[in-house]
Amino acid sequence: MDFIIHWLERKLSAKRYAHSLGCAETAKKLALLYNLDAKKAYIAGLIHDCAKNFENEELINIIRNEIKTGFDETELKNPKTYHAIVGAHFAKEIFEIEDAEIINSIRRHTIGSVDMTTFDKIIFLADKIEPNSRDEKYSKKIFKLIEDNKGIIGLDVAILKCFTETIKSLVKKKLYICPSTIDVYNILQQKVGELLEDD
Repeated sequence: MDFIIHWLERKLSAKRYAHSLGCAETAKKLALLYNLDAKKAYIAGLIHDCAKNFENEELINIIRNEIKTGFDETELKNPKTYHAIVGAHFAKEIFEIEDAEIINSIRRHTIGSVDMTTFDKIIFLADKIEPNSRDEKYSKKIFKLIEDNKGIIGLDVAILKCFTETIKSLVKKKLYICPSTIDVYNILQQKVGELLEDD
């Protein structure tokens, strides 16, 4: 763990490092709530953004020349998705993590996936609601959705809310929306959309 901490301190901005610590603690909290491995969740939350402060050109070079497979070309149409692909790669190559749950959750924490596991979902949400850099009012709203809708349904409703806001933001900024994000939104909308009240 010391190596991870020191590496992140060197490679991330102070704000991104604080976000990563907050995400780790929130992931641990959610893991305990859902009877999952809290230590694994902490590690995944800690390193989920390990590639975030690299330049886009460097990330693309790593994707094209080192990773080469396991991603869709549509993921490369928005630079905001690059770090998740490279972050999963760094987890294996730099931090020597072999646990598939940790690696997959890092890989899926931006655009999601139609087959997200409960572990994937808590890392995704921890990223969105951690207290160190996220809006407190929004975080409390998302956490309330988790608490009010018991079980896995609570995670799904919370993720649907997050995807709704993400899609709105991408449209407003005129940025490309990955088809996978739309797929996840549509599936969750059909599954739990009626539980998500309008603001």
